[in-house]
Formats: sequence, C-alpha cells, structure tokens
Amino acid sequence: MNKQFPQRQELTASVPVKLLTAGTAACIADFITFPLDTAKVRLQIQGEQPAPSAALKPTASGISSLKLNPSINLVQHVQYRGLVGTITTITRQEGFRTLYNGLSAGLQRQMCFSSIRLGLYDSVKTFYASIIKENEAGLQIFTRICAGLTTGGLAVMLAHPTDVVKVRFQAATRSSTGRRYTSTLQAYRTIGREEGARGLWKGALPNIGRNAIINVAEIVCYDVVKDCLLQYTTIPNDVRLHFSAAVIAGFAATVVASPVDVVKTRYMNSPKGQYRGVVECAIKMGRKEGFLAFYKGFVPSFARLVSWNVIMWITYEQFKLVMFKPAEPAERR
Repeated sequence: MNKQFPQRQELTASVPVKLLTAGTAACIADFITFPLDTAKVRLQIQGEQPAPSAALKPTASGISSLKLNPSINLVQHVQYRGLVGTITTITRQEGFRTLYNGLSAGLQRQMCFSSIRLGLYDSVKTFYASIIKENEAGLQIFTRICAGLTTGGLAVMLAHPTDVVKVRFQAATRSSTGRRYTSTLQAYRTIGREEGARGLWKGALPNIGRNAIINVAEIVCYDVVKDCLLQYTTIPNDVRLHFSAAVIAGFAATVVASPVDVVKTRYMNSPKGQYRGVVECAIKMGRKEGFLAFYKGFVPSFARLVSWNVIMWITYEQFKLVMFKPAEPAERR
C-alpha cells in the first residue's frame, strides 16, 4: 500500500558552485526582506528596558521622580506596535536607511551561513542515506532531518560573529546611549577588543539550536512538501510548486524557531554581565514579561521568513536550472 515517491530530475554541480548559488540566492532574499528583520529585532528587544524618560524626570526638590516613586521602573516603554507601525516609527524617527542597519553583516552572514546549510544539504543527505539506509521508496524523513541539523549547526558555528554584529546594528536606535558602531569592520574590532573572542561568539549556543531547528523547518520541510505536492497534487514542477512549498516551510520555521530566536536576540544584544547565560536570559524574560514574550515579533518574523523563503527558493531553483547539470542515472540513488 506504500506509495513510491517518483524520482525527481536530479541536478548536480561542484561544491563551489553549490555554495556560490546558495549564498547568492540567500543574499538576494536577505536584501529584499531586511527591513522586516529589523522590525522583528526591535519588537523582540522591546520590554528589556523601562522608558528612558521615566528614570530622569526631575522634581521641584531636585530629587528625581524615580527615587520618590520606585514603582515607575515597572512601566515599560512601548515604542513599537505591530509590523507596519514598527517600520513606520523607525522610518519617521530615524530615517529609511535605518531599516537597513547591519545589512553588510547580514549579507556576510548569508554568504557564509546559507551557502553551507543549503549548498551542502544534498551532499550531506546523500552521505546519511548511505549510512541510515531508509526506505528509498519513502520520504526518508529521518535522513533529511539529520542532514538539516548537521548543515544548520555547522553553518552557524562558522558564521556566528556576523549574526552578533547584525543584531547589534539592528537593535541600535538614534537615541541609544549604549554601543554604536560606524561600520561592520569597526564593530568586529570593538566587540573583540572590549568583550574578547567570547563577545563575538555570544549567544552561540541558542543560535546553533535556533538555526539547526530552523534549518530543518525550512530546508527539510521544503524538501518534503515539494515531494508531497508533486505526488498528491497536479501542481507542475515550476515556480508555482516552489512558491507553495516555500510558504509552508516559512510558516513552519516561524512557529518552531520564534522562542529560541527571541532569546538569542535578547542575549546577543545585552550589555556584558546583564545575564550569566542564555538560560537566565530566558527565565528572566519569562518571569518579567510572560510566555507571550517568547513570541514577540511573531508577525514580522512570519512575514520575513515566508517572504525570505519564497524569494530564496524561487531564486535558488532558477539558479540551479542555469548553473547545475542533470545527474547521471547512476548518481540518483
């Protein structure tokens, strides 16, 4: 009764070509959707600090109102409301270019990160298939998950400093009194000088967890959904198929990765010594702001991940048609 999933027309290329096409497709998607990512970061860190003005309100006696009424610390400054409101507020107060703060680091991250997690996925999947020996007529879910976890974890281990710099740039506002960086190169140097190598790898553990999970949700989900749509629907193997599979993969990635993503963003952006580790960051955030804090920025995260996946997968599939060549029949197994 088991249905055999039909063999797709496999395309192959050298490893450098796979890395280049995957990284380039991801950079194109990142450039187009970057403002959504900036809005997501701002919403995720909102609630960390009380309103700056509340702490410095003078009284007639010269004593700050903060000392007279300590409960004012409990009032959180809500500056951003919703995806459109956040983008509008940032543009009005800080200018449109602020939405692209950290773009350079973001593109560096995608060229390092996505080239590995996506470019090596098929090769790693083939390697695991030769070891695990799952039913070749089925979807080989476990094999694909192992490949997704491996390439996702490996990619973020190498590209993590670019993620730290990107988050710092996106979190910084015009009125920030904390760290300000003039360029990505200066940011790398400053973080390394002031916080050491550990600063550049701050939040590596949650980021590895997040990206291993999101890699499975994005790449494996896309891979499986694409096969299922080919098997059970009449959608042809063209842009319509790629779009449909990418939307489902983007939604799955948002749902499973949002909690880890919020904690990662908070911890990466925190001043040195604010948290002893990512676990303490998550516990404090949960106690102070409640469970829904772990899904802060969900709407922009969803909008960004879905649009990013749609653009990236369609672009990557078109690159493959141009840059890759059909595999020999013996290589399809």
